[in-house]
Amino acid sequence: MGQASIGDLLNDKAREQMKNMSNTNTNISELKAGEKADGFYLIKSFDVKKTTNGKQYIDIELVDKSGEINAKIWEYTSEKEELIASSSIVKVRGEVLEWNGSKQLKVNKIRAKIPTDTIKISELIPSAPIEQEEMLNSINAYVKKIKDVEIRLLVENIVSKYSNKLFYYPAAKKNHHSYMGGLLYHTLRMLQSGEKLGQVYDFLKMDYVYAGVILHDICKILEMESDEYGVVSDYTMEGKLLGHIIQGIKEIEIEGEKIGISREKSIILQHMVLSHHYEPEFGSPKKPMTPEAELLHFLDIIDARMFDFEHALEGIGPGQFTDKIWLLDNRNLYKPMNNE
Repeated sequence: MGQASIGDLLNDKAREQMKNMSNTNTNISELKAGEKADGFYLIKSFDVKKTTNGKQYIDIELVDKSGEINAKIWEYTSEKEELIASSSIVKVRGEVLEWNGSKQLKVNKIRAKIPTDTIKISELIPSAPIEQEEMLNSINAYVKKIKDVEIRLLVENIVSKYSNKLFYYPAAKKNHHSYMGGLLYHTLRMLQSGEKLGQVYDFLKMDYVYAGVILHDICKILEMESDEYGVVSDYTMEGKLLGHIIQGIKEIEIEGEKIGISREKSIILQHMVLSHHYEPEFGSPKKPMTPEAELLHFLDIIDARMFDFEHALEGIGPGQFTDKIWLLDNRNLYKPMNNE
């Protein structure tokens, strides 16, 4: 599996120029079987595979802001593989087919040049619906709401340590919030939900709720290898061997020792990270044993599920059912009619 290099495209000047450019792309979500595709797309991942008769082809995942599609280059050449391996954004022409109920793109022509007068980079990057700087400022505002000085300092130090990568990291390689800024967006929505529930269940210690939400997934930054467009190429060695939960516990312990946080506070926060997946098969050897840890688990579940519902229903009209959604136990979701 390969991942395109995009570091040379990320300077501020290029971003500013591309924001103002017009775009003539056919969005991926608009592609229909039997039609032609002609547009610029971001390479999410690719792999060189073999057919049953041993012929090589290139399998690519292409994305833009509207969605993603699997594409095939059946006429393999080493030059085409090198072009894809060294490119981030490609111009593709091809035919849209249907295979096993899903759209697939047969690539007839591909090139890597980015004409600066025809492409709007913001249309190619699946990303959170709120600007990253705004989200980070909002999260820092929640940090300031933590009244306990030790807990607040611990969270401030860890957020500051990873703030640069927080700007673009996704919350997952696939599935919920797997786009640029997804980790920030997931964290912010959980904080907003947790704050409201804290007003209902006023016995909760909100310092732990806010700290637990902010810290529970932050070590996904150490678990995954992401480029600056939020595209994850693979899991890190530590991510594969330890995972973000264990890495998160270590982070709290190490950074807590630096500031001399009390043992109990450190252990409670570590327990919240440890237990937020709830079940051993999902990485949590202990179930929540404090109300704040229990709330953290359900805030995590709620936000992930609502993301999945929202994403699935975007592609259908009122009064229609989706196809079966594997992430939601193979349910067919229904989109109610608009009520005036």
